[in-house]
Amino acid sequence: MRFTWQNTSSTPMKVKTLLSQHGVTRSLLKKVKFHGGAILVNGQAVLAIHMLHGGETVTMVTPAEIGNDHLGVSDLPINILYEDRDFLIVNKPAGVASVPAHALPDNTLANRVKGYYRAQGYQNEVVHITTRLDRDTSGIVLFAKHHFAHSIIDHQLKAHAMKKMYLAVVAGTITEDHGWFDQPIGRAADSFIKRTVTPAGKPSLTEYWVVKRFTDRTVVRVRLHSGRTHQIRVHFAAAGHPLLGDALYDGPLDAGIDRQALHCMQLQFADPFLGRPLVTFAPLPADLARLIETN
Repeated sequence: MRFTWQNTSSTPMKVKTLLSQHGVTRSLLKKVKFHGGAILVNGQAVLAIHMLHGGETVTMVTPAEIGNDHLGVSDLPINILYEDRDFLIVNKPAGVASVPAHALPDNTLANRVKGYYRAQGYQNEVVHITTRLDRDTSGIVLFAKHHFAHSIIDHQLKAHAMKKMYLAVVAGTITEDHGWFDQPIGRAADSFIKRTVTPAGKPSLTEYWVVKRFTDRTVVRVRLHSGRTHQIRVHFAAAGHPLLGDALYDGPLDAGIDRQALHCMQLQFADPFLGRPLVTFAPLPADLARLIETN
């Protein structure tokens, strides 16, 4: 793949400095150098330490990414919300794990995406999953289609620059129209899977807005300002409002839904390749829509 920039600075700098300004990491530069890529200045191959003086066209050619044989291929379909050269955004159904585990080795979303890449004949077959959802949470999952895009998204995630919005239905009535949970989350002492609010945990910040109230439940829109495991589920459960259908965190199991009532409905991030924000929406799945419409 080829990525090209114009050097608009008149201050002398090395090529690697310019590339770094555009999000190219040292690890990617190593792949370009040692695995068949190239750096071109005005069409001529150069090293990363080549000096620029202004006005040059700089091109980075990245090598093909061969798929990992340890990740199996699934022919099951995916629901594509958006795709271009750099990113694939998928609407994950509830009940499908994001990535393989011992109990779910071959039927995950990552397996399906690899199958899709192969069916399309894409040169890059490496599956770069950049956001994940719990198996029984539905909604948006973002895949980077090459190493460069993955490193850029990683940087945005670490800087908390990505905006993820969820819709959840929780038990009880939340009286405040807008609120925050600012409580650290860590692993529960009695479970490998379960998390809990604990002073020894990592800082975790969740923001919510009430969408609709019923006598026994509340529909909320939720934004994560950090990315802890089970964060939404843990914070609402700790506040006395566990998600409907969430057996792990003692949510009501007789409310008309057989999984936690949680859906990632919106994703927004800065796309440097398009030069603008990229915003994607995922429609509500039928089980959540019925839960909201019938109450």
